[in-house]
Amino acid sequence: MSLLGNLIWLIFGGLVTAIEYFVASLILMVTIVGIPFGIQTLKLGLLALWPFSQKVVPSPSQGGCLSTFMNILWILVGGIWIAATHLVFGLLLAITIIGLPWARQHFKLAGLALTPFGYDVV
Repeated sequence: MSLLGNLIWLIFGGLVTAIEYFVASLILMVTIVGIPFGIQTLKLGLLALWPFSQKVVPSPSQGGCLSTFMNILWILVGGIWIAATHLVFGLLLAITIIGLPWARQHFKLAGLALTPFGYDVV
C-alpha cells in the first residue's frame, strides 16, 4: 500500500515538491551560514520524495537550546510559509475521503517544515 501511495504522491506533485526542496537546499548551501538550513531542506526534500512508510522522530543527539534557536530562526525566515502551504494542501485533500492519506502526509510535512531541527526521518 505504501508503494502505491508513494507512486501516486510522486505523480501528483510529490516530485515537483521534492525538486523545489532540493533546489532550495543547494541555494542555501552556497554560504557557510546557510549550510544547517540547507541540510534541513534536504531532509524535507527526501521526505517529500517518498513520504509513505517514513516517520518523523525526535533526534536524541540534536536537542537543546541550539536546536531551539535554529527552529526559531527557521520559523522567522520562511518555515512558517512552507508549513502553511502544506497545511492548506492537507486541508484541501482532507475534504474528500480518498485524499485523506495524502492529507496526512502533508500534515506530517507541515510539522517538520515548521520545526525541522531536532528531528530525524526514519
